[in-house]
Amino acid sequence: MDSAGPDWDLYRAFLAVAEEGSLSGAARRLGLSQPTLGRQVAALEGALGVALFTRSPGGLLPTEAARALRPHAEAMAASAAALLRGLAPLDGDAGVVRITASEVVGGAVLPAILADLREAHPRIDLELVLSNRNDDLLRREADIAVRMARPTQGALHGRRIGAVEVGLYASAGYIQKHGQPVSLDERSGHTVVGFDQIPDYAERAVIALPITRALFDVRSDSDLAQLAMIQAGVGLGGCQRPLARRLGLTPVLEGAFSFPMEVWVVMHEDLKSTRRMRIVFDALVEGLQAYLNETA
Repeated sequence: MDSAGPDWDLYRAFLAVAEEGSLSGAARRLGLSQPTLGRQVAALEGALGVALFTRSPGGLLPTEAARALRPHAEAMAASAAALLRGLAPLDGDAGVVRITASEVVGGAVLPAILADLREAHPRIDLELVLSNRNDDLLRREADIAVRMARPTQGALHGRRIGAVEVGLYASAGYIQKHGQPVSLDERSGHTVVGFDQIPDYAERAVIALPITRALFDVRSDSDLAQLAMIQAGVGLGGCQRPLARRLGLTPVLEGAFSFPMEVWVVMHEDLKSTRRMRIVFDALVEGLQAYLNETA
């Protein structure tokens, strides 16, 4: 293999195929012809001396070598994107800021904050990534993160906004049809909305019953899907108290369930001197403080 290593374009082609599962889908995504993309993948395989994909009726399947290579290619892609974002003037308020947040906060809380931010700073382009995974700020997968737990990585600049309580709620329509539940272990036909696969953070919940898959009658691993089902009257489930108030949800079984989550805004130390990053960071801090001050 050349001591300089394969060109980034070859890794980008590999990553697109790995994510799309086919040459045609990857070619459309990158704006290349399928033969060109195929040659790039073949060139990377030749440079590395390994096969990266095998053909199957369902598309291209990654080999063991491809699975080992993918996280490194993803890190390269994140660094390349961060480099492009960093090309904007460091002392100006123009350029891209990439924000990551949990599904519920990013989908239901941040939009109003970002609307005000865009009105005040229209030259800042915003990218919002919804993920319950803590994206790696050190690898620049995002510029600023809203996290629901204290950050553990070093070299990060963080601000604790406070804590938000998650309680049990149902829609007014659901309560009108089924009445108030007496307890979780004696639900008398009540439907509980929750997880298919129990996340690690659920261990922090204070509840009389163990949080297991069997506790839930309707399951989804998407927090936004759970919230939508609670709003639609499918059943009762967990919701952040300020958000429940905004949505007009009714509290149920108060005191039977307690789940506090810390709220942090975090960015890499190196970004503190970039004006547009400070603007967005401060706007998130101010907006989330106002959100936490709402009561349910």
